[in-house]
Amino acid sequence: MDTTAIFPKGDKLSNDWFTGNAFLTAFIANYKNNEFSAGNVTFEPGARTNWHTHPKGQVLIVLEGEGFYQEEGKPAQSIKRGDVVNIPENVKHWHGATAKSKMAHIAITNFKEDVQVTWLKPVSDQDYIAVNCK
Repeated sequence: MDTTAIFPKGDKLSNDWFTGNAFLTAFIANYKNNEFSAGNVTFEPGARTNWHTHPKGQVLIVLEGEGFYQEEGKPAQSIKRGDVVNIPENVKHWHGATAKSKMAHIAITNFKEDVQVTWLKPVSDQDYIAVNCK
């Protein structure tokens, strides 16, 4: 099995919105003929997003590694290569790598007017450790 990354690691994302090291290779920006952005996000082990929402939803397509996706008030779901996660509009959630594996996914994020994401508080280390221990 070929384990070579499909896309380059990209540019480091801000720790204002991510815990740990996450990187973005942008593919498509919001432009006249589309109302979405798309890119590959690579999370090093332990890296994750803050809690956040998308006013018009988001789709994640996992390319490699293992990670988690969790909606507020629900148990975290394990995600791995080949999984597709359809995130409804305005659902508070987070996603990222497991503590022991990196994870890369394509993120397709819709815009509502000029907004595609509302960033919220970080996922606590305590909550993240609890998810990794299940």
